[in-house]
Amino acid sequence: MELVDNRGTALVTGANKGIGFAIARDLGKRGFTVAVGARDDVRREEAVGRLRAEGVDAFGVALDVTSDESVAAAAEFLEQQAGRLDVLVNNAGIAGRTEGGAQDPTTLDLDVLRTVLGTNVFGVVRVTNAMLPLLRRAASPRVVNMSSNMGSLTLQTGPVLAAYAPSKSMLNSITAQYARRLADTAVIVNAACPGYVATDFTGFAGSRTAEQGAAIAVRLATLPDDGPRGGFFDDEGAIAW
Repeated sequence: MELVDNRGTALVTGANKGIGFAIARDLGKRGFTVAVGARDDVRREEAVGRLRAEGVDAFGVALDVTSDESVAAAAEFLEQQAGRLDVLVNNAGIAGRTEGGAQDPTTLDLDVLRTVLGTNVFGVVRVTNAMLPLLRRAASPRVVNMSSNMGSLTLQTGPVLAAYAPSKSMLNSITAQYARRLADTAVIVNAACPGYVATDFTGFAGSRTAEQGAAIAVRLATLPDDGPRGGFFDDEGAIAW
């Protein structure tokens, strides 16, 4: 997968910290204007400030992926700010609570399942569909959905988390559906696995840095026009799922 020297506006959800921030910074260093999507006003503006201090052209976008109103307002704001969207990275995600057997499949808390799906799947669909009109205005639009190899039915890796892991399986499937639907357009959609990254999401227990985890997302966000569609990739290539 050869990188292309792209320019334009990139929206990264959950970009105020961790892998999302690393993705935003890397895309910004490549010349993108980065829209930092985040719910928390203070953390969002702090992230924008950090990016600008590193020479990245960045601005904040108030964005709660679980809210129709917030996502619609974000799309309207981006239209006013940029007029189009070249890259969308659906990075915002949650693991869900685990105490008391909440994600043991034999005692699965359905409220936890609903909450995790609400962010990790429904949130991605909500944001993607709201941003598609802006993406269609770009010459080489890219959508990257941040997944996990825990969602792979082939690998069945990681701890037993019966809300989080299936949410990533469904995200992979949704990614493939978008790719099929948009096959005759310029919009290229893929899913990325960042690996086990040391962020607050993992309790800083991961073996990889946020920058290492961000690399595959940036790669997929800068694919050439003949790049793969509807795939699931990590640093080593396609992942069986």
